[in-house]
Amino acid sequence: MAFDLLSNTWNAVVLWALRDGPGRPVELREQIGGISSKVLTETLRRLQANGLVDRRAHPGAPPRVEYRLTALGRTLLAPIDAVGAWAIEHGDEVIAAQKAECTAAQCPSE
Repeated sequence: MAFDLLSNTWNAVVLWALRDGPGRPVELREQIGGISSKVLTETLRRLQANGLVDRRAHPGAPPRVEYRLTALGRTLLAPIDAVGAWAIEHGDEVIAAQKAECTAAQCPSE
């Protein structure tokens, strides 16, 4: 289940973006960068369905929606942080291994 939750490219990114408090979709898109409105909406719905994110609608004109981590969602921040720390520590090694595997036939010249 944990791998399923974190295997989606955007799940961990959106959870991490909500770590400091609630956010509206437009704010999350600006903070994350590179995510379309459609993909963000799908990700937020998936996280909500898994009990990791709470959606709150505020009445008014126009209506306002914001998302926040649930207590369960907060429990994933430490593992996400650990994976990020691992990537910082070992990222150069991974890139070196990828380059070593890359041949002229498999990879275009840079």
